[in-house]
Amino acid sequence: MAFESLADKLQNVFKNLRGKGRLTEADVKAALKEVKMALLEADVSFKVVKQFISSVQERAVGQDVLTSLTPGQMVIKIVNEELVSLMGSEMAEPALKPQSEITVIMMIGLQGAGKTTTTAKLAGKYKAKGRKPLLAACDVYRPAAIKQLQVNGEKVGVPVFSMGEHQKPVNIAKAAVEHARKEGLNLVFLDTAGRLQIDEAMMEELVEIKAAVDVSQTILVADAMTGQDAVNVAGSFHERIGIDGVILTKLDGDTRGGAALSIRSVTGRPIFYVGMGEKLSDLEQFYPDRMASRILGMGDILSLIEKAEFEVSEEKAREMSQKLRKAEFDFNDFLEQMNQIKKMGGMAGILSMMPGMSQMKGNLDIDEKSMDRVEAMILSMTKEERANPSLLNPSRKQRIAKGAGVDIAEVNRIVKQFEQSKKLMKQLPGMMGGGKRRGGGLANMMGKFKMPF
Repeated sequence: MAFESLADKLQNVFKNLRGKGRLTEADVKAALKEVKMALLEADVSFKVVKQFISSVQERAVGQDVLTSLTPGQMVIKIVNEELVSLMGSEMAEPALKPQSEITVIMMIGLQGAGKTTTTAKLAGKYKAKGRKPLLAACDVYRPAAIKQLQVNGEKVGVPVFSMGEHQKPVNIAKAAVEHARKEGLNLVFLDTAGRLQIDEAMMEELVEIKAAVDVSQTILVADAMTGQDAVNVAGSFHERIGIDGVILTKLDGDTRGGAALSIRSVTGRPIFYVGMGEKLSDLEQFYPDRMASRILGMGDILSLIEKAEFEVSEEKAREMSQKLRKAEFDFNDFLEQMNQIKKMGGMAGILSMMPGMSQMKGNLDIDEKSMDRVEAMILSMTKEERANPSLLNPSRKQRIAKGAGVDIAEVNRIVKQFEQSKKLMKQLPGMMGGGKRRGGGLANMMGKFKMPF
């Protein structure tokens, strides 16, 4: 996960600071030296790191911090504020024209950054917000690029305009805008061609499109896993074409996160969205304050709530709550809950957004693969068995174990833990609704019952 290594290192630095009753200037400088090394190892631009450390040090060695009752917390507060400032202070969005006019967004980037998929995801997001988008296939060079856009467009329910591979991209762009006007559409995404590296022909083509079409926003799609290369690419595109913002893809991968911390400072342009996976819902708005909180181990409850609201309808949540209160849930409900957890990034992803949990992760035994085994066992049951677990006799369990490719002992364990959870629900009826029972609530349940994954 992005920033994981950086977050671990910074949290260790601040853990040491919290333990001191008073801080000297030497303490602050020693801590900031470690912060500097952690940022450089995360592939943050050297110039950006130098300026960042200078800004933090200037504030952190002030009289207010060194004489504070909680100097360690004060330093963390300053680092948090400077991280937010570094990444852009506030959430930014592409500037769109009124619904009555056509907004043209030109999507640019190198080949392999995930531009075509991201373009479709973004179009899907704006469709959900009430816009009428059109995807224009302007990449006539990469094999199957047009087909990929058409497949992705169908997935998000957005029409695709294409003129095949034998037209000039600038002509396709102009025709797409005219088509949108005729069809009453008001948001056109130009999926332009990428190259393996920046070249003159690519730049000329983008300049030509921008001169021929009234482009409202130019968005660069950059691969976060390329680290400083992503920052250099952003600088080159901005210098030659002019960009209004950036979407960073693959931030869920094994990336050190330096690009996210450097791009705003290098280009002066904000990060609009970050790609956190392959699904439509995995394109998330970028909030500098929330990202800074996650890096410093303070959690990101707002993003977690938004994820939950996107994945789970209010009606479903109410229905599940009633089943839990009455202890009437079955393996079908259990399977649905597991799928919702997966959609929200798995248990590790959820815990990473909860305040204080990042420091505890070493003590938590989270085996995401075991969720797949549990799912396989439930899917090996018949509909009747899922709805009525009391039907599960030894022969049925043997069949389920064979179907899921696990030992029968695992099936017995899951069934036993499932039954224990139902008994617990019956014993604590007020628990889920914040009843009067002292020490109740979901936290109490989690302390008493270990989920089977």
